[in-house]
Amino acid sequence: MGYGVPAAIAAKSLYPQRAVVALAGDGCFMMAAQELATAMQYDLHVLFIVVNNSQFGTIRMHQERHYPHRVHGTGLTNPDFAAFARSFGAHGETVERTEEFLPALRRSLEVKRAAVIEIRMPQEASTPGATLEQIREQGRKLRGE
Repeated sequence: MGYGVPAAIAAKSLYPQRAVVALAGDGCFMMAAQELATAMQYDLHVLFIVVNNSQFGTIRMHQERHYPHRVHGTGLTNPDFAAFARSFGAHGETVERTEEFLPALRRSLEVKRAAVIEIRMPQEASTPGATLEQIREQGRKLRGE
């Protein structure tokens, strides 16, 4: 966790002619978000897609599975990631509905600078295939409840 942002910047610096996209959760992105300054300083046109559910989602998933409703230390207080990107001079977009993503992606790939697309997700949407309540239920079944 936290590796995607610097890895994408390194990849773009090594292969400037290639499109580089980093996909990160909000917790992962925040571990190295200050590296947007590096991307801007060296004119590295990396696209960062940040999936924001205001939590360390994978850790929360495991907590809910093993200790339902007894979570600790997984909630996050995040900035507005699009505004955060713009504060560095990067391009920033916020997506809240599926149909907003493709236009935001196109615009972000067309700009000639680093870009961030923040995808805001509800906390309950833990994984593409399961909600937190479904994960709690899986845990209950594993424990024989």
